[in-house]
Amino acid sequence: MPPLHALRPFGLVAALLVTGATGRAAEPATPPGTVPMPAVSQAPFGTLPDGRNATKYTLRVPGGWQATITDYGAILTSFHVPSRDAGGAPVDVVLGFDDLAGYLKGHPYFGATVGRVGNRIAAGRFALDGKEYTLATNNGPNHLHGGVVGFDKHLWRGTAEPDHPLGPSVRFDLISPAGDEGYPGRLAATCRYTLTPAGELRVEMTATTDAPTIVNLVHHSYWNLAGHGSGDVGGHDLAVVADAYLPVDAGSIPTGLFAAVAGTPFDLRPERQPVRLGAAIAALPAAGSDPGGIDHNFVIRGWQPDGQLRPVAVLVDGASGRRMELLADQPGVQVYTGNYLDGSLTGKGGAVYRKHGGICLETQRFPDAIHHAGDPRWPSPRLDPGQTYRHVMIHRFTP
Repeated sequence: MPPLHALRPFGLVAALLVTGATGRAAEPATPPGTVPMPAVSQAPFGTLPDGRNATKYTLRVPGGWQATITDYGAILTSFHVPSRDAGGAPVDVVLGFDDLAGYLKGHPYFGATVGRVGNRIAAGRFALDGKEYTLATNNGPNHLHGGVVGFDKHLWRGTAEPDHPLGPSVRFDLISPAGDEGYPGRLAATCRYTLTPAGELRVEMTATTDAPTIVNLVHHSYWNLAGHGSGDVGGHDLAVVADAYLPVDAGSIPTGLFAAVAGTPFDLRPERQPVRLGAAIAALPAAGSDPGGIDHNFVIRGWQPDGQLRPVAVLVDGASGRRMELLADQPGVQVYTGNYLDGSLTGKGGAVYRKHGGICLETQRFPDAIHHAGDPRWPSPRLDPGQTYRHVMIHRFTP
């Protein structure tokens, strides 16, 4: 198999995205005499303990592409990629549950929008303008993914937008009041999912505040391009456009160093031959409380604070050839190989999610960045009144 960068050059991917080209032939029109499915449909998804009802939204475009999202946690519950074989069934490549009850029982952020601050904050404390703030410590001594009741556990307000110019879309809105999980300022957050005519999944997150605060919204899907219930992702190949990664301490807090990936198991650069995930995971074995595998933030090559989309990663299922390219405007990506999945969760269709059953590619500001204020290598998560936080990711698939 040729190198991943030779299969489709990253520069070409970025150029196609910026210009709006899809690189795919137009889909055929709906055959005469058939009734087309709606571009956006809604259906009940379950009832919360307080009696509020959750809704799922399904986005469709011709060709078999389909994304389903719920307003509970602004969670992507499924993403169907069409088969390359005529008459073959689309494949759902996202881990998740069939209904709201599965998510309410507790889960490792399957498909969720996490915030206010995704990833970790050391000791659950930070200072802004000389004032100390204390957050929940829900990951050992540290704060993780927004706290005990983060954005992934809130019911967002959903608005279907079937005529969005980029494709069928649904926008979710959430108000996080001042003091929510210990964070200062009233935050107005949005998360929009769009399915383009080419089958690209576009995730856009924004936020504004009425007082200084910190924000790092993160999309947390677990991907398995062989199908969500197919087993571990060891047979996938992964390339990450990063020359450095962030080493971490025993609590998974970055040490502050930027370490070169060359000569380490974290060398996933696209210039190399494809890196099989099984081999990369095996090179990082379990030790004590560390389950092994990858759970590290990578420094995106050439990132600048200009809001431009840059190539981040390419994931390929070695058996089917199914492929996902990821582009984003963030400086880092957390690569997590499902190390803590243990077979205790039963997902869609009775699938049992075992260790390494999915991989997360979470674009974001660097973890614990608030404790590296003043270091120009660490983009600040601070958000002030009058500013708008923005985070855009594009997932581009080849069946």
